[in-house]
Amino acid sequence: MSTAASGRSASGDAPPSPPARVALDRDRVIATAIGLADRDGLAAVSMRLLATELGVSPMALYKHVADKHDLVGGMIDAIVSGYAAPPAGLGWSAAARERILSARTAMLRHPWLRSAIETRSGRTPAVLGHMDAVAGDLLSGGLPIDLTHHAMHALGHRIWGFSPEAFDDGQPPTPPTTDEELAAAQSTMLAMAQRFPAVAAIAAQSEATGGSCDEAFEFEFTLDLLLDAFARLHESGWTSRR
Repeated sequence: MSTAASGRSASGDAPPSPPARVALDRDRVIATAIGLADRDGLAAVSMRLLATELGVSPMALYKHVADKHDLVGGMIDAIVSGYAAPPAGLGWSAAARERILSARTAMLRHPWLRSAIETRSGRTPAVLGHMDAVAGDLLSGGLPIDLTHHAMHALGHRIWGFSPEAFDDGQPPTPPTTDEELAAAQSTMLAMAQRFPAVAAIAAQSEATGGSCDEAFEFEFTLDLLLDAFARLHESGWTSRR
């Protein structure tokens, strides 16, 4: 009898068993989708691409996620649920600060998360849980519900680790390469400085200290400013009632 007919290799050993198929479940689908979004961006995540990545048919995914909207919601929940809790024993302000900076760390690790959160219309239990935890930090410091309510509005998107900006600076302009281009650029900058002197002064100071804003510093500066303001308002007995 040949080795092929007997199902054994030439060495007499039985052929290796095929690797066991990993069971498909919602957690695995969402984790794979997060990996795709981290690699290619959220817009690139489709049910077809996700199915290919998992080695299944697209229809198999619908046993675990209802549609793309449900998938993205699950991706957000998976990350938000993983925010690090602040160490025990911190005061209310430090605890809220640590909790929000944990959200920022996750947002920087998953750049697509910002647009995913901004475009959601509903709040899932994980999202509500994070909001409740931040509000709970403020309430634990004795801030009344009235002040906490308005503080949460003031914090806004910052509880998710980002600050909304009205304009995107986009790509920096191409540096001039000829004397004519340099002269034109200098003329434009001079005209802008004369027309918008305050903005020009800020830009000049920024250029002198490195050429751009430090996003991490600006985020923490604003967060600390807000938390300090909440504390001062609480100490003064502030109320929204007029």
